[in-house]
Amino acid sequence: MAVTPSTMLALGTTAPDFLLPNQNRSVGGKVVSFKDLHGSRAVLVMFICNHCPFVVHVRSELVRLANDYLAKEVAIVAISSNDVATHPADSPDRMSDEAAQFGYPFPYLYDESQAIAKAYCAACTPDFFLFDQTLQLVYRGQLDDSRPSNKVPVTGKDLRAALTAVLADKKPSAEQKSSIGCNIKWKAGNAPEYFG
Repeated sequence: MAVTPSTMLALGTTAPDFLLPNQNRSVGGKVVSFKDLHGSRAVLVMFICNHCPFVVHVRSELVRLANDYLAKEVAIVAISSNDVATHPADSPDRMSDEAAQFGYPFPYLYDESQAIAKAYCAACTPDFFLFDQTLQLVYRGQLDDSRPSNKVPVTGKDLRAALTAVLADKKPSAEQKSSIGCNIKWKAGNAPEYFG
């Protein structure tokens, strides 16, 4: 497991579009586009996967946070971009099982080509990107200070503060800490230049 920080994509970046298959059969359509999320007060894009211990550590909070903010007109999607040839636990079928088992209330999308991870400059799981109503990036970074190796409670405080600010028509604090997690499992020869 390579512990990797997020790239901290420049604030103000316009949200890259996507069109990806949804593996969460209980939420959303078979295919989800970023355009489907337009009109929301904010859009949260999360890069996660099934097997990463950093994601497993915060998985319950991701569900709580989503349930809290979906009701406030925040659109939320999760994307898995890992190479399933080397990490079969992250395959689409297993993504479907994961979404059902843990009650993911958001679409769980599969980025087989890894092009969307590259478009977002995603580097790790979990990696969070919050866009305002104008689709400009206003927050990227950690969920909170909790890690599998420390005893800090998982609260989602950093991401929750950013979401609350956006919903109050304010800018989140510019002091944002990078997320830390497992590196995205790039296909052979596919790792982007920004990655390591």
